[in-house]
Amino acid sequence: MVQDNDHPEHSGPGTRRDILYYATGGTAAVATGAVVWPLIDSMNPSADVSALSVVQVDLEGVVPGSRITLKWKGKPVFIDHRTEARIAQARADDAETLIDPELDAERVQKPEWLIVVGVCTHLGCIPLGQGGGDPTGGYGGWFCPCHGSHYDTSGRIRKGPAPRNLDVPTYEFVTDTLVKIG
Repeated sequence: MVQDNDHPEHSGPGTRRDILYYATGGTAAVATGAVVWPLIDSMNPSADVSALSVVQVDLEGVVPGSRITLKWKGKPVFIDHRTEARIAQARADDAETLIDPELDAERVQKPEWLIVVGVCTHLGCIPLGQGGGDPTGGYGGWFCPCHGSHYDTSGRIRKGPAPRNLDVPTYEFVTDTLVKIG
């Protein structure tokens, strides 16, 4: 019997029409991928932004009681080399009624070092308290003068409109004095 591929009633396997459908579909899929991939890839962060996502800081020269500020991902990071008095105050405040309850031990890896993102959680202002003469609010931590948020020596919100504590970035101590943030 002779096959006639031009008639729709032919439903046998391997017709030319089937091959054309598969070839066209495959070509369309590859072409779509070639067009869409650059768009998706452009949504990845650029190399300069990725390079800023990890910062290493040597804390060797930071004396107890002093605070330093560095920039990470375009935001200030406050590093407080806490004295025994600040550590004791933070631990004593664990028992207080807090707006955003979190123990001091959950916010630090080493009690003498507090590392927080220095951005008020209310409207994104930069709280005062890093400089020697800056007001530190009623709890010895940081004070945001824009709307009156007070943070304690563990960076926890104690008074004011801020809804949560100062954020703790991801960090690890590489050595006793070298910390990697990000």
